[in-house]
Amino acid sequence: AGWYWQFNRMQGYKHDGINLTPGWTITSIDEYSDWVVSNDPCRIELGYNWRLPTSTEYTNVINAGGWTDWTGPWSSPLRLHAAGSLDLTNGGLFFRGSGGRYFSSTQTNNISGYNLGFGSGNCNVYGNSKAYGYSVRCISN
Repeated sequence: AGWYWQFNRMQGYKHDGINLTPGWTITSIDEYSDWVVSNDPCRIELGYNWRLPTSTEYTNVINAGGWTDWTGPWSSPLRLHAAGSLDLTNGGLFFRGSGGRYFSSTQTNNISGYNLGFGSGNCNVYGNSKAYGYSVRCISN
């Protein structure tokens, strides 16, 4: 399902369904900051013209596409899938195959970041702990 990231952290995590690499060490994040450019995994991995979407951009695409559950993100040109997420306490994998969470670059407050979340009966932008491990979707400037 790919890599997972904690909000505003450079370190990515790969979970193959059994093993997490590297080991999980951060269980809480408390900082007042949106995702800074120097930590943006899109820019780091893909180059200068790539970035994470903002929470407003996710809200706009949900509304424009009429997304109400996971079929909207998957059927769209974005092809967002139900990659699940990593638990903030230990990095354990959950909801793979039944839900997806994709971080935006926008914080909710010092301990939460906005993310696009979807499952079998929901699709919206939510604020959740910055310490969860969520997927990211990169967009070009």
